[in-house]
Amino acid sequence: MRNGLVQLGAWTAATGAAVALSWFGVHAVLTDAAFEQPSAVPLPSSVSRTSDAPSVPLSPAPAASSPAPATTSASPAPAAPTSAKPKPSKKPPAEPVSTVKSYRVPGGRVALDVQATTAELVSATPDQGWKMDLWQGDKWLRVDFSKDGSTNSVFATWNGFHPEVQTVVR
Repeated sequence: MRNGLVQLGAWTAATGAAVALSWFGVHAVLTDAAFEQPSAVPLPSSVSRTSDAPSVPLSPAPAASSPAPATTSASPAPAAPTSAKPKPSKKPPAEPVSTVKSYRVPGGRVALDVQATTAELVSATPDQGWKMDLWQGDKWLRVDFSKDGSTNSVFATWNGFHPEVQTVVR
């Protein structure tokens, strides 16, 4: 009888240790300290993207410091002096067009880069005390801000058409 109680005690201790070890492993994964919550990405002071527009340099290209190599010909002609100053452009460069749009709902703000056939999350910033959740698919995304049983959402959907953004306040 005593031998059976010792075996039962050993089995109980081993089972308890296994359960405790499993709980600590699962608990570490499920706590906020184990993984990083999505955080807000700050927007630069001037967000600009162009679509299908050629890039225009901000400063003129530097003038060549050495003369170009001469080509041989039957009668060499003296080279005309060249000016180091670039010619002014007749047409001003096109201003970049921002495609980033901001959507405000109670609980936070969402910034989306809305292109012709897609939308991309730039940032999602919850207000103080609010929790933010993000879901994304191939043709949609959803950002929820929740607090005290209230959830407000920003939805963006696209499927071969211009993205549509909806806000839902509950």
